[in-house]
Amino acid sequence: MNGKKILFMCGSFNQTTMLHEISKQLSEYEHYFTAYYSDGLEKLFAKLGLLDFSVLGGKFREHTESYFTKNNLNIDYGGEKNKYDLVVVCSDLIVPKNLRNKKMVMVQEGMTDPENIFFHIVKKFKMIPRYFGGTAATGLSDNYTYFCIASEGYKKLFKRKGVKPEKLIVTGIPNFDNCSQYTNNDFPHKNFSLVCTSDSRETFKYENRKKFILNALKLSEGKQIIFKLHPNENVPRATREINRWAPGSIVYSSGNTDHMIANCDILMTMYSTVVYVGLALGKKVYSAFELEELKKQLPIQNGGSSARNIANVCEELLAESTTKNELHPANKNGKFEITYQTA
Repeated sequence: MNGKKILFMCGSFNQTTMLHEISKQLSEYEHYFTAYYSDGLEKLFAKLGLLDFSVLGGKFREHTESYFTKNNLNIDYGGEKNKYDLVVVCSDLIVPKNLRNKKMVMVQEGMTDPENIFFHIVKKFKMIPRYFGGTAATGLSDNYTYFCIASEGYKKLFKRKGVKPEKLIVTGIPNFDNCSQYTNNDFPHKNFSLVCTSDSRETFKYENRKKFILNALKLSEGKQIIFKLHPNENVPRATREINRWAPGSIVYSSGNTDHMIANCDILMTMYSTVVYVGLALGKKVYSAFELEELKKQLPIQNGGSSARNIANVCEELLAESTTKNELHPANKNGKFEITYQTA
């Protein structure tokens, strides 16, 4: 250990496992982990249980901290125990005050929400909290030093949104960079139609679930239908709806979604990053997004080296003796000089 400390701020299970993988590549530093947190009104609302539908509380925080304990990770909720040399996050929709002047590496979690009217309002009026724009507003804070992203397609997308191009580094992202590994599994079903649902209703977004289920029936080509429910979803309600409108379907509320995708013939979802696993594995895919755009944005498949690539960015940043606000690109072309694998 060289004495430098890194704080990893986690949220969803996907974010938590991604950041844990990155931390494994930074073994010479001290690691501490925190569930997603905030200050101000959001902190108060979270304490009152009003944000239990989000990563700030409820099942998300419980599962995150349970993962920390199970994996014997050092916990520092709120980043209060230490002075940190680097912070690694998967979201900047909320950046707590005690992290805003730190060197920060942000890692793309996955797919971002469609750009609706709320996104454009948040982008234009800086005083409005970014989370009102959903994950479409990811990257707009500019509080991070570098943003590690999934592909060149996403680099174009984030540049169009207004993210500074010199902060974007295409590294690939853990959990979505080695999809071929998922074909080695013991999931008992094969050649079925898989439907992955969302937690839109639990997060106060509109969804016509009856229409979604009936459309899944129509597109299933007569194959056995398996529904994999979102982990944040109201399981009894979702199961009743499926049994009513798609009787005979199999419903899973837990299990390895990637293994299910590897064994299916058809994958249907709305706004879930799991669509990229289906595309990488050559499945027939249906999504609310344009498939051609999704193919352009497909996370690079580099055999699982994204965590190492991102760790390289972290190490280069930790080697700098300056503060975040004094950092400059490594050369006149504005390109951060690191070496990472792309294939």
